[in-house]
Amino acid sequence: MSNIDKQALREAAEKVNSGEWSYEEFNRMDLPGGAHININGRDAIYCLKKPVGGVEQSRAVTAFIAAFNPKVALALLDENLQLQREKDAIEAVALALRDDMRHAREQLEAAEKRIAEQREYYEGVIADGSKRIAELEARTVNLPKRSVGEVMHLSGFSRDYAEGWCAGNDNAIHEIRAAGIVVKGE
Repeated sequence: MSNIDKQALREAAEKVNSGEWSYEEFNRMDLPGGAHININGRDAIYCLKKPVGGVEQSRAVTAFIAAFNPKVALALLDENLQLQREKDAIEAVALALRDDMRHAREQLEAAEKRIAEQREYYEGVIADGSKRIAELEARTVNLPKRSVGEVMHLSGFSRDYAEGWCAGNDNAIHEIRAAGIVVKGE
């Protein structure tokens, strides 16, 4: 119905009596092959002359006019208008969904890019951390264990100082070993 001026058709149909339309054929001696349309039981339109298609064509056209009366035309126009409104609403929803999907796709792509960047960064951090841990675990501390006599000789013969140094040294060796570091020099 896109090439039909629906508004002009509506205006024309609204100007016509929209009562009950009916079609009736008649064969009278003075009017052979005639037909007429009744509106609300009253004669309204006559078809008396033979058109190009003959009596049968004339009657078919008159029957069609009676069947496709203004009430039917208005009902079809109303239905068409409702369908157009529903189509417009569905199109609006489809456009909104398309825009939402485009926005969601853009957000997903941005999130995936951020995840890839963060993955690369943290893989580097983990690799650096693993390397540092390996370095620390492989590290050996050279902390020689000395006797009190050796420390006294190195410190100027202070026995209290030498005993304190040796006890501190023993504690340091114990704690370093507890941390998993190899102590060398014993």
